[in-house]
Amino acid sequence: MTTVTRAYVSRIAGLTVFDPNGDRVGKARDVLVALRVGSAAPRVLGLIVEVVARRRIFCPMGRVTGLDAASVMLASGTVNLKRFEQRAGETLVLGELLDRRVTIEDDGRPATVVDAAIEQTRTGDWVLSRLAVQEPGRLGRRGQLHQLAWDEVEGLALPETGQSAETLIATYRELNAADAAHALQELPIKRRHEVAEAMDDNRLADVLGELPEAEQITILGTLEERRAADVLEEMDPDDAADLLAELSTLDRDRLLELMEPDEAEPVRQLLKYSEDTAGGMMTSEPVILSHDATIAEALARVRAPELTPALASQVYVCRPPSATPTGRYLGLAHIQRLLREPPSTLVSGVLDDLDPLRPEAPLAEVTRYFATYNLVAAPVVDAQGRLVGAVSVDDVLDHLLPDDWRERSRRG
Repeated sequence: MTTVTRAYVSRIAGLTVFDPNGDRVGKARDVLVALRVGSAAPRVLGLIVEVVARRRIFCPMGRVTGLDAASVMLASGTVNLKRFEQRAGETLVLGELLDRRVTIEDDGRPATVVDAAIEQTRTGDWVLSRLAVQEPGRLGRRGQLHQLAWDEVEGLALPETGQSAETLIATYRELNAADAAHALQELPIKRRHEVAEAMDDNRLADVLGELPEAEQITILGTLEERRAADVLEEMDPDDAADLLAELSTLDRDRLLELMEPDEAEPVRQLLKYSEDTAGGMMTSEPVILSHDATIAEALARVRAPELTPALASQVYVCRPPSATPTGRYLGLAHIQRLLREPPSTLVSGVLDDLDPLRPEAPLAEVTRYFATYNLVAAPVVDAQGRLVGAVSVDDVLDHLLPDDWRERSRRG
């Protein structure tokens, strides 16, 4: 599909949402955004999708790989079917922004919001960039319609003053997860927990992954159990497993039971391995392709914004099933090699036959492996020849650095 880089929300509503196999997931019903302080355009968090029995779920925008006038395409067929619950700091475009009264900044005329456009930036993120606003009509006629940039309208942004949790969150949205984690640690404990509580699940998951383990446990413990499970679902499985490994068996089992089964299972698998082995360091969600996938498909998959640079550096080809543990592992292909080949070429024709790591490989062996082959990510394959995950260089560094390296970075 030809993906558009700008689309009005009223036209997105009602589009059919498909998974990568072309199977119908549901219909898009709204767009969820996070308003920001001042004139900054709101960040698009994701789509509200209606699935079976009119159940509405949240689909993060990072999982949307295609958007056109007819449909929406997702990067994965796995979706969280938990019913959508709106959190503090989140705004529904159709449900809450439309029909809002605003002021046109240029001349102070009143108007009403009748539509809004989301737009993809150069970094791949989506923002709510433009508004369609209509002036009041006269004598039964419709008023003039204007297409304006977000910052040309007053009355919708968060206020500049005040230190509510929502305002602090809006300020932190411009920071990457590591810097936001550092900023969070500078707050008084009570305020820190208020801000964590008000963050959306996906953002809190990213920030938790950058905090020292003790702080992760403390914040997770302040959340209501079901919310804590929701946040764990949004974390990378390896990060969630590392965090759960620090909890008591009773707390760990209770949270795993509250998680969606499809989200909990990869975490359970990772918890079986010692933390200082390849199995304990790996993520169970690398980019996996079937043997008949083309290079064009591979390049589309590695563009997914939620992928780290390390995981996007290569793809892994396996026999079905494509979720870990997969069918027989066939090999990997580096992004540099893919860029040099025709898009229609099969990825299976350009595979590297590098011997993979075993899950029980200790840290020292993993480190030598990365150094020997100049890698930033490496496959992990079990005794049955199935791909069970991939270790990325940032996971290796986490285990090589002192336990308090995040604290030292913050103090420095």
